[in-house]
Amino acid sequence: MGFWDKLFGKPTKEEQVMTKLNIGIILGSTRQGRVSPQVGEWVKGIADKRGDANYDIVDIADFNLPFLGTTDGTEPGIGEWNQKLDSLDGFIFIVQEYNHSITGALKNALDFAREAWNNKAAGIVSYGSTGGARAAEHLRGICGELKIADVRTHPTLSLFTDFENGSDFKPQDLHLNNVNTMLDEVVAWSGALKTLR
Repeated sequence: MGFWDKLFGKPTKEEQVMTKLNIGIILGSTRQGRVSPQVGEWVKGIADKRGDANYDIVDIADFNLPFLGTTDGTEPGIGEWNQKLDSLDGFIFIVQEYNHSITGALKNALDFAREAWNNKAAGIVSYGSTGGARAAEHLRGICGELKIADVRTHPTLSLFTDFENGSDFKPQDLHLNNVNTMLDEVVAWSGALKTLR
């Protein structure tokens, strides 16, 4: 670092790494045999090559959240879930379509936090027989209520063309541009919204 950089406070590379945004890639399914970990790792692999933020897989299943309304709220997973969300500046939801909507596990996880979601941005990567589009649209309505700004670009993955035997994820190359555009938007919006918190 040169004299003028030190004088005017230009951040070092170490400081720049420390100030990068933290984006959570939230796996929206907890069922046995789920494919969301494959999709999440694929998105993370693309994201990590960019170097523009810190990306982290966040698996709802790791928090053992009870069903909302069946607990007094003292289970440790609830606090850990909220702490994890508090540490994030933005989100990418990996969404699978169940009966034209999101999974019960994702809805439950969304409902177990409030302020931890507020004034943050999110992207959606969905999959299903119609690319998970109907689940994504339901999620957008929930995001609005939680003050999550969902970005427009939305990669949709088809069970017929992006998965073999319904279980082995083999994404087509055409999705790469959409994922990168979505990540551009999530990072830009997350940075802008951070100023509100």
